[in-house]
Amino acid sequence: MNILIVTDAWHPQVNGVVRTIDTVRAELEKMGQTVEVIGPDRFRTVPLPTYPEIRLALGAGRRLKGMLEGLRPDCIHIATEGPLGHAARRYCLKRNIPFTTAYHTRFPEYIRDRAPVPLALSYAIVRRFHDPASAVMVATPSIEKALKDRGFRNIRRWTRGVDTELFRPRDKSFLTDPRPISMYVGRVAVEKNLEDFLKLDIPGTKYVVGDGPAREELQKKYPNVRWAGAQHGENLARYYAAADVFVFPSRSDTFGLVLLEALASGVPVAAYPVPGPLDVMDGSAAGCLDVDLKRAVETALTIPPERCREYALTFSWKASAEQFLSNLRPFT
Repeated sequence: MNILIVTDAWHPQVNGVVRTIDTVRAELEKMGQTVEVIGPDRFRTVPLPTYPEIRLALGAGRRLKGMLEGLRPDCIHIATEGPLGHAARRYCLKRNIPFTTAYHTRFPEYIRDRAPVPLALSYAIVRRFHDPASAVMVATPSIEKALKDRGFRNIRRWTRGVDTELFRPRDKSFLTDPRPISMYVGRVAVEKNLEDFLKLDIPGTKYVVGDGPAREELQKKYPNVRWAGAQHGENLARYYAAADVFVFPSRSDTFGLVLLEALASGVPVAAYPVPGPLDVMDGSAAGCLDVDLKRAVETALTIPPERCREYALTFSWKASAEQFLSNLRPFT
C-alpha cells in the first residue's frame, strides 16, 4: 500500500512528532509498505513567531496539489494542523477523499501560554480541523477522554514505542558532576513548564538536554544548571543513561516519548500526575507522579533501574506501526 503522510513537523526539527513519524515510517517500510512524507523541507518557509526553530511552509496549496496527484497514494494521513495540514485537508475535502489525522500537540494550551485566547475558542478551531477525518489518532486514554469531552469524534488509539537497543543502561561515568544528577530532555519552551524543575531545591546537579526559544533566557536565570544543548543518537542515549532521575515538569504533553527513553535507559521518572505521565507511568512503579515535584524526585531516586528497564521493554514501535496502519482509510 502507498501511504502518504503530510506533516508540518519534520526534519530538521527535533521533537516527539518528528521522531514518531520517522520511526513509524521505518517500521511500516519493514512490513513492505511504501511511505512518502511531505514536510516543510520541500517548500519555501518562514519561522514560526516566538519559535524560529519551527519553519512554516509558504504557498503550500498549489505545489502540494501537484505532489499529491503525482504520488497517487492509496491513503493520506495528515499529521499536523499547520499550513501543510490545512492544504492537504482542503485538497481531500474538495475531492471527497477520505483521510486520517493525529492529535500530537495540545495547541489550545500552547496558544494560551502565549496569548490571551480562550481555550474554548482554540478547541473549537482545532475540532473543526479534525472533524472530517475518518479517524483522529491519539496516543493515550486520557487525551482521548479530554477530546471526547470537547466534542471530538472518530477517535482511534495510536500508541508509541521506544528504541530499547539505543536507549539502554550504560556506564554513568559519562557525566562527572556531583550526584544525584537530575535531568530534563526535550524542547526548551514555555509550554514545557521547565522552571518548575529548574527552581527545585534538590541536591546534586541539574541537567537540561535540548534547545528551544526559552533557552537563552533560562540559561541566564539559572547559571548553575548544566545546559547541554540538543543531542542526538548515541550521544543523547549516553546523557539519558548517565542521569539518576529524569524530571518531566510538563503539564501539556499528549504522551512524552522522553519518558520511555529515560525508562529504557534504566532511569526512573519524576513528573506531575497529569495526562501524558499518567498514561505512560501510572501503576508502573517505574517512577513517581506527585503534585509536589520535589517529593516526586526524592521518591523516584529510590526506584531500582532494573524496574524501569523492564517496564520500558513492554513498549514496541512495531506495535505502534501496526496500530497506525489499522487506523488508515484506503481510498484507491
